[in-house]
Amino acid sequence: MTSPLLEQLIEAFRVLPGVGQKSAQRMAYHVLERERDGGRRLSQALAEAVEKVGHCARCRDFSETEVCATCASPSRGAQLLCIVESPADRLAIEQATGYRGLYFVLQGRLSPLDGIGPSELGLDRLGDRLGEGEVQEMIIATNPTVEGEATAHYLSQLARGHGVKPSRLAHGLPLGGELEYVDRGTLSHAFGSRSEIPQ
Repeated sequence: MTSPLLEQLIEAFRVLPGVGQKSAQRMAYHVLERERDGGRRLSQALAEAVEKVGHCARCRDFSETEVCATCASPSRGAQLLCIVESPADRLAIEQATGYRGLYFVLQGRLSPLDGIGPSELGLDRLGDRLGEGEVQEMIIATNPTVEGEATAHYLSQLARGHGVKPSRLAHGLPLGGELEYVDRGTLSHAFGSRSEIPQ
């Protein structure tokens, strides 16, 4: 018989993505055997974050304040608005590029089979924001999945309806990749989206 509290801890770890029964069990045993202080810090940080971290009223990213630091920054350009599926996508763009515009985080993508439509993604709020007249270009940075492409199409129509230029992140061959190892879908998309080499 296993301790009910231990079973409860194992089940709690299983809420994390990609963590199955065995991984959750290893984590629980590790915390109890070697990291009790770390477990206390984790517990405290998790409880505090769940209680205090909400969503920015402007961009829907995670924030402890009503308007996040990015949206409140006077150094960000309001003419460019980058649309991403998740806060992790926003962070990836922020870390990898020199982008200095603003964001709108969908917190998902259109998926009618899962009951996720425009209202669940806050697209009414996005429409209001586009209607304010500040945004000149909307950069659509959804993932190149079936749902991501459908979402991108919907977003481009929404942008055009408000007189905003929609653009899409380029998709294609990875830097340093070799053609023989690239999957067929990526290669086909890259070939179809080829562009002229500037002089």
